Amino acid sequence: MNRTLQNLIISMRLKQWTKNLFLFAALVFSQKLNDLPASLSVGAGFLLFSLIASGGYILNDIIDAEKDRTHPIKQRRPITSGALSKKAALISATAFLSISFILSFCLSVQFFLVALAYLLIMFLYSFWLKNIVILDVMTISAGFVLRVKAGAVIIPVEVSLWLLICTMLLALFLALSKRRHELVLLEDSAPSHRTILSEYTPAFIDEMISAVTGGLLIAYSLYAFSPETQERFGKTLPLTIPFVLYGIFRYLYLVHQKGKGGRPEIDIVSDKPMMIGICCWVISILLIIYL
Repeated sequence: MNRTLQNLIISMRLKQWTKNLFLFAALVFSQKLNDLPASLSVGAGFLLFSLIASGGYILNDIIDAEKDRTHPIKQRRPITSGALSKKAALISATAFLSISFILSFCLSVQFFLVALAYLLIMFLYSFWLKNIVILDVMTISAGFVLRVKAGAVIIPVEVSLWLLICTMLLALFLALSKRRHELVLLEDSAPSHRTILSEYTPAFIDEMISAVTGGLLIAYSLYAFSPETQERFGKTLPLTIPFVLYGIFRYLYLVHQKGKGGRPEIDIVSDKPMMIGICCWVISILLIIYL
């Protein structure tokens, strides 16, 4: 494989495409997973949203190239290390975004607008919001909420407010854990890599993680026990709460005991107990909703 193409694929961060699986949330919970046209439409949206995200990642790597050279892991990225020229990266990102937005508009005008809002938030984050304490992680969380909304407008269905709240809190949980990992890993050099890290301490982040963890568990439990949910899916959805509880506690274990959390898209899928717990949750959700 051509070296430039190989470095471009690495810069696209294909492993982070797993984040875009949130587009399927509305499809599953609206009981349309067995609707082939709807599933294909959301699948197409997943690919387009992933290409848009990859274009954003490449542009972000170009912007942050200098600061990323102080990070022990990010310094090995193709754009940061110079293995992929900024010119080639910029041309590729422009092509990804242009093609993806044209096809997104053809798929659904509403999807196009949500995807455009997502890219705008990414740019605001890269140039401004990432330097504002607390708003930096809240912006990351907003990106996940937009993923869920993007999947909903394609079908189209009305997305549950509870689903959006749980998504927001889960994304905050992961983002705060990532900030904690950066602080612990980089120690005194953390602010030179990411300026906003000077506003955080591990103790402060731990308090926020505790608050978000409690909020997430309560929100999911309220959703599972709500009359609306039980009317649609029956009264067995609360049986999935232990899987959610285990998943959160397992991730906290990885963060505090194993020094993980810096790359959630890798840390989660590489941990077998975590994946077993997630698979049990997914299977139980599908059985409850579709049987």
